[in-house]
Amino acid sequence: MSSADALRLILLSSLWGLSFIFMRVAAPEFGAVPLVLVRMGIGALLLMPLLISLHYLRLIWQHKGPLLFLGIVNHVLPFSLLALATTRLEAGFTSLINATTPIFTALIGALFFATAIQRQQYLGLALALLGVYVLSADRLDFALGGDGWFILAVLGATFCYGIAGNYSKTRLGHLPTRVLAAGSSAMSALVLLIPGILLWPSEPISTLAWGNALALAALSTTLAFLLYFGLLASAGATATSTVTFLVPVSALIWGYLLLGETLNVQIIAGMVITLIGTAIATKLLRVKRRETPPPVYPSHE
Repeated sequence: MSSADALRLILLSSLWGLSFIFMRVAAPEFGAVPLVLVRMGIGALLLMPLLISLHYLRLIWQHKGPLLFLGIVNHVLPFSLLALATTRLEAGFTSLINATTPIFTALIGALFFATAIQRQQYLGLALALLGVYVLSADRLDFALGGDGWFILAVLGATFCYGIAGNYSKTRLGHLPTRVLAAGSSAMSALVLLIPGILLWPSEPISTLAWGNALALAALSTTLAFLLYFGLLASAGATATSTVTFLVPVSALIWGYLLLGETLNVQIIAGMVITLIGTAIATKLLRVKRRETPPPVYPSHE
């Protein structure tokens, strides 16, 4: 990875880390679905100039069904679930559970897309799930007013990302990245239009909440998409996937600095276990197996 790509990676992780801050501030006033409507609507408008070509527009029309499905499972559902979760959960805490996305990607790939899982990846899956348990064991309260359902919402979002990652790779991998980004964003905005309007809050929305919603759309969606796909093209998928490990660290730091969120031993321990497990599951960290030397037989010469 070049120094320019490394800077892009750091900037991308910061923008996606900030997305949890923006949602944490804006979601309580907007509500989950209206906030995601603003996010995807503005994001789609800002990405549309990438499609000023009959060739790209034709590709979107030809693949409108798959792009609609991708928009729902990669944007509409997970973004709405994460926005809902941040009305209750801290931004850094939410981002740590969201870091389990590669776990669901691997499991769904093995179950439905014939993607093989190696033995060491099972170890990574188990470690990552243990990390999530360490993070949330004392908060899995499903009574009214408890955090349990909001934690499940984050896991639901990562499950959607797992479906989207495998579907995009196997069914839409031949399309240009700008078509995937702008096309799925536009489809998402269309899907969200009516429910977003119907659920729009009756109370006036503060300037602070609007500012965070616009930043979420312009910085953590449009600019982040451009950085992400540019990084994929120049550095490759493996190097780009390391953003998974930087985003929660970024969100924790931003949450601590901007929102005064707490960092304690439980959160740090859960983060370390989760990220190590995810690194093993994605094969960025390889566990070397001890090789047994071949048996030596006595010579009969």
